[in-house]
Parts: sequence; C-alpha cells; structure tokens
Amino acid sequence: MFTHETKLRIRYAETDKMGYVYYGNYAAFYEVARTEMLRSTGISYKELEALGVMLPVTDLVCKYYQPARYDDLITIKTYIKEKPVVRIQFEYEIYNQNGILLNTGYTQLVFVDMEKNKPCRAPQIFQKKMEPYFRSE
Repeated sequence: MFTHETKLRIRYAETDKMGYVYYGNYAAFYEVARTEMLRSTGISYKELEALGVMLPVTDLVCKYYQPARYDDLITIKTYIKEKPVVRIQFEYEIYNQNGILLNTGYTQLVFVDMEKNKPCRAPQIFQKKMEPYFRSE
C-alpha cells in the first residue's frame, strides 16, 4: 500500500455563504492530493502525458462528515491500496487541524493511450515506481 499526506489551507473563495467549504471543492482537493502523491514517486502527471498516457477519472465517491471552514489547515491522507495496472484507485481521508475526520472518498482513474484513445497498462516506469509498495502482490 502506498500512502501520502498533503496539507492545504482553506481559502475564503472556497467557502459558501454558510462559511463551509463548498461541496464541489472536495473533488479539487482530491486532485491536488493525488497529483502531489504521484509527484512524490518521482513521476508527475505531466511526465505521464509526455509518455503518451492520460488518466481520466471514471469514478468519484465523496462522503461528508463535518464541514471544513475558512482558514482551516486540512490534511488529505491519500492511499493506493491495490497495485495499479490499467486502473488506479486513490482513497482519501480529510482531517482538519484538530484531527477531526471531515470527509472520505475515492477516485478511480484509468490509464489511456493518448494516441489510440483506449485503456492501456500503466507505463513501465510508473510500474517500477509502484513496485516497492506492492511487493507481496
């Protein structure tokens, strides 16, 4: 299993009239977290695209427990629990600065060959980066 943490400060523009983070912003938080998680492996989205592979989202699930508010410092814990082959699933837990669980969710993405516009296996370089986290599988 691969895990990563990303911290974000909630900006005023991300909140609604009630002072809560607008529900649609959680998908953007997930995107920041998975982008930073991938970057931490030494290969970025940009580099995957340069290899001719894109990663569109096929599934998004989001569960709200408590609201995040303006100026909260949130921690997004991101997990990849299964070895990515053609699909990759990211699971998320979002906590506020007091350690209170605010949100959970997941996104599933599929590796797509940009030239053929068809699903494909993850590039070999990416598979090598993931290998240490999934040795027992």
